[in-house]
Amino acid sequence: MRLDSFIQILLPHDKRFYTFFEESAQNLLNAVVVLKKLSTAAPAERQSIVDEIHGFEHEGDSVTHKIYAELNATFVTPFDREDIYVLASKLDDVMDFIDGSAGRFVLYKLQEFPHEMKHLIDILHWSVVELQHGVALVRDLRKAEELQKVLKKINEYENDADSVFEQAIAGLFEHEKDAVNIIKIKEIYVGLETATDKCEDAANVLESILIKHG
Repeated sequence: MRLDSFIQILLPHDKRFYTFFEESAQNLLNAVVVLKKLSTAAPAERQSIVDEIHGFEHEGDSVTHKIYAELNATFVTPFDREDIYVLASKLDDVMDFIDGSAGRFVLYKLQEFPHEMKHLIDILHWSVVELQHGVALVRDLRKAEELQKVLKKINEYENDADSVFEQAIAGLFEHEKDAVNIIKIKEIYVGLETATDKCEDAANVLESILIKHG
């Protein structure tokens, strides 16, 4: 163990960061569970679902601001200050793309969810489940092997999302004849795939924390 890591362990830490990150991850999971409902909801129900997701986005912003405020007020942090800032930002990014994708579906007045769109939402859900697990494991970095398995799964889901996205775009260009609809649907595909990318970005920060405290 490096000397600076040993000293870091001995110093008192503000453990509220763990709680804030767990709140942020749980909020993400709540939002993506509701997003899954959007794909099967009747048109009249969709706006209320989007409003609920938007509420989670506001809650996520609140937690992110609490993390930043705590970071500015805390001298000794449980892990690297930059990693705290970047992890908070990446979790917030995931939420922003979930919220944006849901909102655009209603805003663009799309009538149906293509199969590939539902598949991307499922992959995003699985990725967020693993991300929540990974965030919880940061409390005890002695469980390094378990965390590594989580990070590997998130990477696999990101690869799956890339594949589904490419197939979806190819199918869209082949079968959709309305140019405006192509633009609308593609933008939602991009938002969902990017949300999964951001999950992997957050996982990369967790890996950085694990490496520094290994």
